[in-house]
Amino acid sequence: MEQSIDSNKKPEFAAGTDPAFIPLPGLAAPVAPRKTEPESEAVPATDPETDTELDEAPEAAAEAPGAEADAVADAVADAEGEAEGAEDGPVFEISDRRGSIRVAREGVRFTLDDQEADFDWSEIGAVEMNPARFGRRFTVTVHLSSRRWFNAEVEAESRAQLKEWPAELDAVLDAYFEES
Repeated sequence: MEQSIDSNKKPEFAAGTDPAFIPLPGLAAPVAPRKTEPESEAVPATDPETDTELDEAPEAAAEAPGAEADAVADAVADAEGEAEGAEDGPVFEISDRRGSIRVAREGVRFTLDDQEADFDWSEIGAVEMNPARFGRRFTVTVHLSSRRWFNAEVEAESRAQLKEWPAELDAVLDAYFEES
């Protein structure tokens, strides 16, 4: 059996084995351009029930602005309700000068400088915390169901604060892992 002893050969990586693999632009399939539909010229709008043009019915046109205003008001109220609903439940949020860790209803978010990583509860397999034994660093590790893990560290202002964080994070994790 012959074996190549050439150190100049570099291993070939494929997209299935290397998540950072980006194919060359010439090797990717071309993307079809989007077709835009031309707008029809001056087609009068008709009411399907009466087959009359809407311009001939001033009563219907007078009701439309009020109906649109009600629809807009309902949409605004729903958006406010969703914003309030997003903050329902416990939230664990810690930060230092460079990074932050937030655990809330929508999932876990790690931030470091200008980078963010969001993890939804549906993709999280486990969350691990590790307070430093001698320092003031608090590490949270998110294990995904795809055998990957990501961690973030935050430095506490004091050792007493570092001792409080595991209990607070436990309470939040209990609330959201029971829901899933």
